[in-house]
Amino acid sequence: MERRPHSFLRRQTNQSGSNPILLEKLSSSGTRLSVDRTSSLGDTSRTESPPRRSEDPVNERSPPTSDNKLDEKEEYPTTFRLDNTIIATAIPKITDQFNSLQDVGWYGSSYLLTTCCLTLMFGKLYTFYSIKWVYLAALGIFELGSFICGITPNSLGLIIGRAVAGLGAAGIFSGAVLIISKSVPLDKRPIYTGALGGMFGLASVAGPLRSFTDHVSWRWCFYINLPFGLITAVFTLFCFKAPKAVKQSTGFKEQLSEFDLPGTSIFMPAIICVLLALQWGGAKYQWKDGRIIALLVVFGVLICIFTGIQIWQQEKATVPPRLIKNRNLWGCSFYLFCLGSAFFVFVFYLPIWFQVIKNATATKSGIMNLPMILGVILTSMLAGGLVTLIGYYTPFMILSSIILSIGAGLLTTLQPTSPHSKWIGYQALLGIGQGMGLQQPMIVVQTALPVTDVPSATAIIMFSQTLGGAVFVSVGQNVFQNCLVRNLREQAPGVDVGRVLGAGATMVRKVVDEKDLTRVLSAYNDAITETFYVGVAMAVLSILGTVGVQWLS
Repeated sequence: MERRPHSFLRRQTNQSGSNPILLEKLSSSGTRLSVDRTSSLGDTSRTESPPRRSEDPVNERSPPTSDNKLDEKEEYPTTFRLDNTIIATAIPKITDQFNSLQDVGWYGSSYLLTTCCLTLMFGKLYTFYSIKWVYLAALGIFELGSFICGITPNSLGLIIGRAVAGLGAAGIFSGAVLIISKSVPLDKRPIYTGALGGMFGLASVAGPLRSFTDHVSWRWCFYINLPFGLITAVFTLFCFKAPKAVKQSTGFKEQLSEFDLPGTSIFMPAIICVLLALQWGGAKYQWKDGRIIALLVVFGVLICIFTGIQIWQQEKATVPPRLIKNRNLWGCSFYLFCLGSAFFVFVFYLPIWFQVIKNATATKSGIMNLPMILGVILTSMLAGGLVTLIGYYTPFMILSSIILSIGAGLLTTLQPTSPHSKWIGYQALLGIGQGMGLQQPMIVVQTALPVTDVPSATAIIMFSQTLGGAVFVSVGQNVFQNCLVRNLREQAPGVDVGRVLGAGATMVRKVVDEKDLTRVLSAYNDAITETFYVGVAMAVLSILGTVGVQWLS
């Protein structure tokens, strides 16, 4: 008898289930911009199949434990995502204290590099070891990094602390998703992952809302992570009963062989090369500079070698070829890559628009972001409930791409004279589109793949989202800087371009004469809205990812 596509909800009556990272808003809150300085940054289809027996790995889920508590798992990913954006408000005072303007780019990139490099490795760790202890280890590493950042006496210590925190962040969000998958029946997971997505959206754009630098030391941007981490660790330790690892290895050598050390040793420098090229290209160095070309060439060579190693390693590979052939996984990976790319371009540049064009403070710009925050939170939770109700996730992914594209496109029409109704309504549409699709790939992975593949698949799609945001925020930064220089020269020819660029977002009005201010603001506005087109393009492309996702429920 063929399995009916809508059987997902029915079969859950007796079954249960076993995304840093990205943004450093270096240009907001008065951080200076400069064009010659480092800038921030075959198918395994299951459409038809016979009824599954209890031993079938696809449906073999660990039973939910009644005393598993999920609130703290949703809370702590919020904290580590918030860590990505709240530092933006602290950077001006950090550079004042350490005299370290030349290190600004590394405050973001050190965190990003370790996160991107180790996300896939955590997928392996979650496969072979207890989810609870791997999650607690990641949390502890993140806390250690935050502590180092808080007590550091110099800029180098802050960079090291950020790198350590990024290492822990690589495992926190995917760990939270896996904890939900092991604690909640599959038919109820969309609600929980929707709530997790809402918290993700809140943390991604709410940094300025909790700007401790306005009232106390910038060090509290990092100290605030410590109590939240402790509470989360206590709840995880005593309230979550972790099932056995999905794969058991008998000895250390066997475990070591499963971690694809050759592939990992090639993959890490490849990611470092491409991120450094994107960070430096067009900002610190010209794109035709030999250093940028060398980084991109080395990246291409290393990725080819990595691909060959994955084919050679097969099931022991970091990214098993069998998984890449699965249409649901590559569809979701591309989808989240595009969603992360589009969303974080707007998260990065909308606050700059508010601060420069609307003359808002960092804290006020966070308040002006509330329409997007609320759109993400409410729609993410609502979509989770609706998926539980109707049993299908693909329609919400398609609607997400459409609404996100419309909202993104409308934001490109903003002008200095745009009324509140426009920037509020356009942001709300963007948030609704993002919230509707953000968590659906997590449900796809848990529904369409065998339970043994869920940890690795979750890490892959989270890596895609992280990499997408990292790459296209850097692309957006290059577009913004180049357009701003061009616009200032064309629209305000009598203005000192270097002085405007060096002033930063909050100081533009103080360094420009009143007679030139309107033209300078127009140049800034056009540069920001032209940068928004990067987000529009990625939002439109995201719908291609839905083509690969089967209409399962």
